[in-house]
Amino acid sequence: MIEDPRVLRYYEQGGELTRLREGRGRLEFWRTRDVLLRTLPPAPAKVLDVGGGTGVHAAWLAAAGYDVELIDPVPLHVEEAAALPGVQARLGDARDLPVPDGAADAALLLGPLYHLHERADRVRALSEARRAVRPGGLVASAFISRYAALHDSVRLGTLPREGRAEVEYRTVETGEIVSPREDGFRGFSHIPEEIVAEFTEAGLPRPSVYGLEGAFWLYGDVDDWLDDDGRRELLLDAARRLECEPSLLGVSGHLLAVSVT
Repeated sequence: MIEDPRVLRYYEQGGELTRLREGRGRLEFWRTRDVLLRTLPPAPAKVLDVGGGTGVHAAWLAAAGYDVELIDPVPLHVEEAAALPGVQARLGDARDLPVPDGAADAALLLGPLYHLHERADRVRALSEARRAVRPGGLVASAFISRYAALHDSVRLGTLPREGRAEVEYRTVETGEIVSPREDGFRGFSHIPEEIVAEFTEAGLPRPSVYGLEGAFWLYGDVDDWLDDDGRRELLLDAARRLECEPSLLGVSGHLLAVSVT
């Protein structure tokens, strides 16, 4: 369960209802969907959406014919997700999944590792995902890039505020993310090498690591691109062509790692 009350308050305020559905967050959503559609086993495979929030990904997975079970530690999220057509939802912790061994064809962790500050907890969550999928099944996990907070502070203009630069530089050094707001986001961010090491420690094969947004999420006019169907497809194609370029992974706001057991 979520142990930091500040993180729980953040989610209970309902921010996840819109984060990936509006504004530049749509780029993360569409790129996550793009990578998963190319890597998941075909429907009607059983998919565990661990830490799936209000079901923003569970909704399209179910609509595509997947058998989706969402597990999340926030009661509000489970209530919202359970109302989606074709989605089962229940409370649970990524570190102790309430499912038998080999219960699914794929396990998605598209948020839990953002909030597990201790490496042992992150490895445990990945180990649980490995346990929950059948041999040959897929485990995919999302990560916040180590440099995203500093990039975002420059983009938003908050870096000049008193003490902000020190906080962001500490994030670059330690991975710990601290929102400028007292009731805001708290999390952990990764560099690509850490992602690979944690997958390996969890007993998973070396993952493929994808940069989801590339540098495009930092562009001032990214909303205009996403609002226009034609330009959006060009933007998604450009991001797809650069998604595995090692020299560009760190600039992406989010990373997605995919491993087949």
